[in-house]
Amino acid sequence: MPPAKKASKIFDNIDQKLVDALLKTLENAQRADFCIGFFRLSGWGQVADAVEHFAGGDGACCRVLIGMSESPDDELRRLQRRWRKGGEVELDLARAAQLKSRVATEFRKQLVGMAPSNSDEAALRQLCQQIQDGKVQVRLHLRHNLHAKLYLAFRDDPDNPVTAYLGSSNLTMSGLSGQGELNTKITDDLDAEKLAEWFIDRWEDEWSVDISKELLAALEESWAVAERLPYHIYLKMAYHLAEEARAGLNEFTLPRDFRGRLFPFQEAAVKIAARHLNERGGVLLGDVVGLGKTMMASALARIFRDDFNLRPVVVCPKNLVPMWRQYDAEWDLGALIIPFSMAHKEFPQLPARYKLIIIDESHTLRNPEGRRYKAIAEYVHAFGEKECKVVLLSATPYNKSYLDLSAQLRLFLADDRDIGIRPDVYIRAGGDDDLLRAQVQPRTLRAFEFSPHADDWRELMRLFMVRRTRSFIKQHYAQFDPARQRFYLELPGGAPFYFPDRVPRTIAVGTEAANDPYRQLYAAPVVDAIGALSLPRYGLAQYLKSNAPQLATPTERPLLDNLSRAGKRLMGFCRTNLFKRLESGGAVFLQSLDRHILRNAVVLHAITNNLPIPIGSQAADLLVADTDLDVESAAIQEGFAEDEAPGRPPTTAAVAAAIGLDPYSPAAYEQRAEQLYTLYAGAMKSRFSWIRPTLFKPKLKANLQADVDALITILQAHGRWNPAQDIKLNELITLLHGLAGKKVLIFTQFADTVEYLVKHLRAAGIARVAGVTGQSENPTELVRRFSPRSNNVDDQTLLANPIQVLVATDVLSEGQNLQDCDQVLNFDLPWAIIRLIQRAGRVDRIGQKSDTVTCYTFLPADGIEAILRLRARVRQRLQENGEVVGTDEQFFEDDDQGQERRVLQNLYTETSGALDDEEDHEVDLASYAYQIWRNAIAANPSLKKTIEDMPNVVYSARRIDDPTAPMKGLPFQAPPGALVYLKSASGTDSLAWIDQQGQSVTQSQYAILRAAECTLETQPAARAANHHDLVRASFDLVEKREALGGGLGSPRGARYRLYTRLTAYRDHLAATAPLFLSDELERTINDVYRYPLRQAAADAINRQLRSGVGPEQLAELAKTLRDENKLCLIQDGSSDLPDEPQIVCSLGLV
Repeated sequence: MPPAKKASKIFDNIDQKLVDALLKTLENAQRADFCIGFFRLSGWGQVADAVEHFAGGDGACCRVLIGMSESPDDELRRLQRRWRKGGEVELDLARAAQLKSRVATEFRKQLVGMAPSNSDEAALRQLCQQIQDGKVQVRLHLRHNLHAKLYLAFRDDPDNPVTAYLGSSNLTMSGLSGQGELNTKITDDLDAEKLAEWFIDRWEDEWSVDISKELLAALEESWAVAERLPYHIYLKMAYHLAEEARAGLNEFTLPRDFRGRLFPFQEAAVKIAARHLNERGGVLLGDVVGLGKTMMASALARIFRDDFNLRPVVVCPKNLVPMWRQYDAEWDLGALIIPFSMAHKEFPQLPARYKLIIIDESHTLRNPEGRRYKAIAEYVHAFGEKECKVVLLSATPYNKSYLDLSAQLRLFLADDRDIGIRPDVYIRAGGDDDLLRAQVQPRTLRAFEFSPHADDWRELMRLFMVRRTRSFIKQHYAQFDPARQRFYLELPGGAPFYFPDRVPRTIAVGTEAANDPYRQLYAAPVVDAIGALSLPRYGLAQYLKSNAPQLATPTERPLLDNLSRAGKRLMGFCRTNLFKRLESGGAVFLQSLDRHILRNAVVLHAITNNLPIPIGSQAADLLVADTDLDVESAAIQEGFAEDEAPGRPPTTAAVAAAIGLDPYSPAAYEQRAEQLYTLYAGAMKSRFSWIRPTLFKPKLKANLQADVDALITILQAHGRWNPAQDIKLNELITLLHGLAGKKVLIFTQFADTVEYLVKHLRAAGIARVAGVTGQSENPTELVRRFSPRSNNVDDQTLLANPIQVLVATDVLSEGQNLQDCDQVLNFDLPWAIIRLIQRAGRVDRIGQKSDTVTCYTFLPADGIEAILRLRARVRQRLQENGEVVGTDEQFFEDDDQGQERRVLQNLYTETSGALDDEEDHEVDLASYAYQIWRNAIAANPSLKKTIEDMPNVVYSARRIDDPTAPMKGLPFQAPPGALVYLKSASGTDSLAWIDQQGQSVTQSQYAILRAAECTLETQPAARAANHHDLVRASFDLVEKREALGGGLGSPRGARYRLYTRLTAYRDHLAATAPLFLSDELERTINDVYRYPLRQAAADAINRQLRSGVGPEQLAELAKTLRDENKLCLIQDGSSDLPDEPQIVCSLGLV
């Protein structure tokens, strides 16, 4: 029988693993000595149990000598160089302490760089305890680098007292069990004893410093050992989320003349906005109405003028020009002030020294095709990236769609600029395919324009927006007066400003009488007739003949393209406008019908007589226009120049009466249409576009006539409006008599309603009534007469002619100070329900002296259901016809109809708080997080050091049902799981909420932060067994997000174009000639995706692309450059791999 084969003493971690042999040897050892190059804390778990049985203390422990410091510290390198040159260096206690501290920092970096696991946590806790018990001692050899890897095990065995393992393996996971290592076992007594002596010589060297205490301290404060309070994790999240806010507050200083003139919340907004503006080239100041955005923008302008020598330009509505001139003079802004109406003329010739553009009421610039928009955008983008900076001011930046936001951001942000974040909700829903097909980089503004998800837009806007609400200011900046039970701010000079309460009051309008005109207009026949209108003038493209493009003249062809631009949305806009007018008042609704019939009649006149059709506001501009004009009124008088517009055009009834016709007969409209057509085709011909009727199908004439007949039927039944029977008007007159002596501000949606009310209020004896609309010649003067105190009026002429009742539209009131008034009346209900809240905010501004602002609203006496039913029917009809216009001014609101019902019901029942502004979730995240941090350290200053010193990767857990921290403000039931804060490799912050199944719960950063909210009283709970697995899941999610994050640069760049051409070529080969696909091509594509191109390669590829090279030749060029290592810049070592995301902290929900 052959002798048994001896076990090999060579360990290559393939056939035999070093870790297995070492653990077996340590089983019977009393002590051990390890000399290693590097000490990876994550690798200790492989040997921790094997040394647990050591008694501890000298001669009964595991001594670990680290031979190589990974620190790039110059001090260590300098000392080691002097030793190599033979210089004597004395190691004093101070220097030793300093070096040990720096090495301890390395261990802390290791700990915060780990992705935690249960096994790592157990091993690190065990190591901590073993150091405390003296079972493990650690020293660092500083005399020179020790490359040797030596493991010695000592046991009470006279035949084999020392066993040694010598080779290449460090005390790391890969070193002990990974491939690529080579070690040998030494059992020869002489050799083993010599290795033991070698170790002792270095262990006892004066330059081998004991770092056990430093390692222990690092472990004790690490994620694996120290128990954290849930509140500390919550604050750590807030602290890091507020990083930009804190940086702005530290980086920028207010100009001297602004100090003491701004409230603390305004000063914070200015500094945070300055940070955004400096870092990203633009900022949106989006505070709600009445919080002083104009003052903040002025301070911001001075900071950038004084610190960066940027001259400001202010672009604003015409009625705000006087106000801005006053601010310019008072605060020495040196600003050029341009009204919107002149922007398209002024910006093309604007001197280049103006590099700070302030746009007040920026939401009016929602149409990138408009002349004023193009002029401003072209001026800004003519400079280098971020060189010309833009400040946007708007309380309602989001109106019809999310594209309103991107349109404003595009004023300074190129749509292909890498902004560091992507629309993750959209991409997770499958949108990445759409982006790929459209060749859109995920981390760009253009990618966000694909997303319909509010969370994506919140994430985008947190980079560019500073927005606080009234309730946020009250909660975080105001003081409470217990005597008056009110919150207040201290005005400059020390006087208090008390926040008034908004008190809703309902004026119930009865509609029970059968002859009531409102009841008749709301009846089904009228509503159904409006819903059934074809509205062909707003959808002319649908009536073009199939060969119209061939029949059209060169002049007509561009017009045909424009007819299709708005599509059915324009029809929906017109239909909605009619219903809004119906709610505003019977008289203005009937006016709209009259004008609509007249416009149809003009087109019918042209078709019948084979005359060119005048084309007016068919463009999509109507969809983004903020106007209080009736769309039909604007269309009729659009041929008139601004300085010769005759006001509202006369009604057909007035014209018919003059010539003896029935005012609502077809003949009357035909005659009026002929007169109007003659006017248009004469001196005003150049103010219209003209198109031949022969390009349209006969159905156009038929549908026009059908709409005319339907509307004439309504007018014949209800058109003779009698103001004496107007129930709303009579209720208003009664109310105003009761409010005699008080300033009253009446809001309505339409200029026609303003004129109607002013006329009949004066007739009823209401004194000092005036009306102001977007078309008023001097609205600022009217506002100053109405509210002289809050506008600091000292002009005796104005003071002698005051206004007591001001009837206004929503368009006017933007940016005006109306605080002398504390009575607001909503004559009609805007469909943008948030405007009710904003109307209250026009008088509930800083400087309001009344304790209450009373807000009256007209509502049906029998409840809100009639209004809601009408609006629901209109929305349903728009959906059915595909005429959806978009939601009205909901700021990131997903359930606008639910909010509408809630607000109207609260108004009807006069519920307290019905007109308070938005919840704090509309506050920008940086401001919200900063206030959490600010409030916490103000209440407990010691928390500042505690949180700032807290290392990353720390965690805690809390119970979801903990009574000290109830889950609130979430739109869903909170599931158990983990809230994780990560910082991506690109530096982007990211909060993740992972449920127990490892799935994302929500990506709303605000919702996740609210879910983490707790107090100092909230006690830590035992973490879930899979907590670290959930953290790892979020880690992997962000890692994947980074890999897909669009690091290919600009779509115009060589790298992006090369990648897209190569992937298209690969896909073409896969579909048509798979045999010709090669691994080499795939590796080339992978390199281009992962690494930047070398400059020479980029130049060569650009030359080939300009020459029109084919895909095969381009692929060959790229492969050749790669083979020669000339394609991509790939660094040696581990640094060629992308950095991983960093785990900041996590909070378990159990």
